[in-house]
Amino acid sequence: MKVLILINKVGLGDCIIHLNYIHEISKKYEKPVSILAKENTRAKDLFQDDPHIKEIITLDRLEDETGSHDGLNGFIKLIKDIKEKKFDKVFIFNSSVRYFLVCKFAGIKKIAQYPLFKKKGQHVVNTAKIFTESEIDKIVSTQPKLFVNQDKILKAQKKMSLNYKCIVLGISASGPTKRWEIKNFIKLSEKINQKFPSKFYLAAGKNDQSLINEISNSNIGSNCISLNNLKINEMLPIIANCNLYCGNDTGFMHISAALNVKTVALFMDSPVLAYGKYSKNINVIIPEGETEETTTHDTLGADKISFDKVYNKCIELLTN
Repeated sequence: MKVLILINKVGLGDCIIHLNYIHEISKKYEKPVSILAKENTRAKDLFQDDPHIKEIITLDRLEDETGSHDGLNGFIKLIKDIKEKKFDKVFIFNSSVRYFLVCKFAGIKKIAQYPLFKKKGQHVVNTAKIFTESEIDKIVSTQPKLFVNQDKILKAQKKMSLNYKCIVLGISASGPTKRWEIKNFIKLSEKINQKFPSKFYLAAGKNDQSLINEISNSNIGSNCISLNNLKINEMLPIIANCNLYCGNDTGFMHISAALNVKTVALFMDSPVLAYGKYSKNINVIIPEGETEETTTHDTLGADKISFDKVYNKCIELLTN
């Protein structure tokens, strides 16, 4: 049976959150599955070495609606692109009528999907878990696992300073309200380095060069290595060799947790219960005065993240 899994999410983290459900569906049908996902999920890089995933089909839909799968013509093209693959079953991880019709017209006889017209209030983790369990008749874990070829991990290991603690610093964020100030990361790095000689791998995007420059030009800069010129699939073996991730709620946090790296995740303006509780590797730090339930969008708590709590949690995880 040829199986397609459709994930209509825009973020790298959202894609990783669905990963174990993908694996369980693959195990159910005893063969790798195909994934339909948007380019900005970085699925092709993330799942390059995953034995449960046969191929990534790019869903070309853009915010400005100029993608090849946007509009009526894009609707027809997507039907054609899927139909030629001759899938027997599809799992649609959303409530979109558009994708239901696409798969119907593409000739897929078995369509499993979230309830139509019920997008409001869906929990990114729990809804996917309940849906998967009901379809494959099995209790599934929310814990994702990113696969990276062992040879790649060993090759990266040889180039890293393993006499030091290797720490990923997630200094990037999807917006300024979700970012701990860079001066805090500099202070944190200096203090950790006093306790444990460390190398800090700066996980940031192309638009974060000013942040990279600031920490690179600080007193701890000689201990810092930027990852921003690497592709995601080139970063994975490096991150897999690290002892700790500490940083903002960003895609790199989800990557680290899925690579079984101990993770200190700073939540200041995004929902903890949606993105911070699905993995045993994620240790959440929230603003002072908030709870995990109240830390969500528009919390605006960047200046209320306790430095001491972040530092103490990092030292605890590096020690144990």
